Amino acid sequence: MSYQSIQHVLKTAHPGTEVTIKGWVRTKRESKNAVFIALNDGSTINTIQAVAETGQLPDDTLKLITTGACVTITGQLVESLGAGQSIELKISHVHVYGPADPDKYPLQPKRHSLEFLREIAHLRPRTNTFSAILRVRHALAFAVHKYFNDNGFYYLNTPIITASDAEGAGEMFRVTTLDAQKPPMTDDGRVDYSQDFFGRETNLTVSGQLEGELGALALGKIYTFGPTFRAENSNTTRHLAEFWMIEPEMAFFELEDNMSLAEDFVKTVIRYALQHCADDLAFLDNRLKEEEKTRKKEEQSEMSLLEKLQFVISNEFERLTYTEAVEILINSKPAKKGQFQYEVSWGVDLQSEHERYLVEKHFKKPVILTNYPRDIKAFYMKQDTESGAAPGPTVRAMDVLFPGIGEIIGGSQREDDLDKLTARMQEVGIEPDALWWYLDTRRFGSAPHAGFGLGFERLVLFVTGMGNIRDVIPFPRAPKQAEF
Repeated sequence: MSYQSIQHVLKTAHPGTEVTIKGWVRTKRESKNAVFIALNDGSTINTIQAVAETGQLPDDTLKLITTGACVTITGQLVESLGAGQSIELKISHVHVYGPADPDKYPLQPKRHSLEFLREIAHLRPRTNTFSAILRVRHALAFAVHKYFNDNGFYYLNTPIITASDAEGAGEMFRVTTLDAQKPPMTDDGRVDYSQDFFGRETNLTVSGQLEGELGALALGKIYTFGPTFRAENSNTTRHLAEFWMIEPEMAFFELEDNMSLAEDFVKTVIRYALQHCADDLAFLDNRLKEEEKTRKKEEQSEMSLLEKLQFVISNEFERLTYTEAVEILINSKPAKKGQFQYEVSWGVDLQSEHERYLVEKHFKKPVILTNYPRDIKAFYMKQDTESGAAPGPTVRAMDVLFPGIGEIIGGSQREDDLDKLTARMQEVGIEPDALWWYLDTRRFGSAPHAGFGLGFERLVLFVTGMGNIRDVIPFPRAPKQAEF
């Protein structure tokens, strides 16, 4: 008999049906008259209870059925007399694929800290919390591709190995085949990358945006969804060295078009997760409620996880300029009472506490901020102009702000004027000749265009309600952490 997933059995099977299921034992308990086995196969947050009469299973088999063991069970579904499930499986046959030494298996049926589970990232997907996160992550990834496909975008694979730095930050991982102990040197004492594999210095990409723009200025609308890398020595709950980025780029889009797309996109993918991951999100919602009880009152969130998700999809996003936001923040009660950790003034990059105040306290809805100071934004953002053609102090940037997390999307209309873009590159210390191919799109058929970036793990963090970004990616990469 072919086996069925536990999810399928719990949704569709009826008492009297004979089924075969396979999975990992969560718990086993024995009473005077019966043996009860809770089995999970990863297809759902729920387990199914399998029951055998005492003495029915051989002793040598029974000894192998411990927490963590992998088994296949065949039996008949019957109505359950116990609380918590409507059906259970009356066992007729059990086969143990792989036992788990109960003295060494680290995931015993008790509560484990997230810190401990990060140390055993190879096993943590077997827990309720992490299996739920990974199923939600899958649903969100599928929803991303579905959204862009349904809206006429083309999926573009941009390079992972690159010779350009899209952000201009310089904090990149070097890619080389040169001898680490004795690399070839030039006459002036520098590493001679002309002898390297690519004949030049190369790195792992921090963004697919620049190459994405090339695709948009040929195909109209494209998106990238791939791994990106940052060599920042940031040991925080919000940073990873390896993460996934979603970056759409659209020809003929201006700032307003970009904002509308970003709002529709995030609402659609979150709505998809709510529709297709109801059990997992209900579990994560309850988990967060229990966690909130352990926090100080002033640190507790005003909204549950499910309320936050509904908050985003039910509200029109408020749109205002950075300048307007700074005025609101300067005149706010927290600013006047000195309650903000970071001072607010025009020209500074807003901190998460400022962004959350705008969303959670002032507007009570998601917010899109626009027209940021040019000095705190990247070189490729389109410059606002004052009188005549002179560049103004702001650029046509946008940030989407969410409750509990602050910025979740950053984007802009891109500078399509060759002279302005070249001048801005020189201003920030980027040699235009190094990006000749990027500038060619402004030389040959330039067009208005825009795009944005969304760190996928930041999205998963918001949707699952987790507090550490290392808990929403299967195998996190961070400073001093590349174990698995």
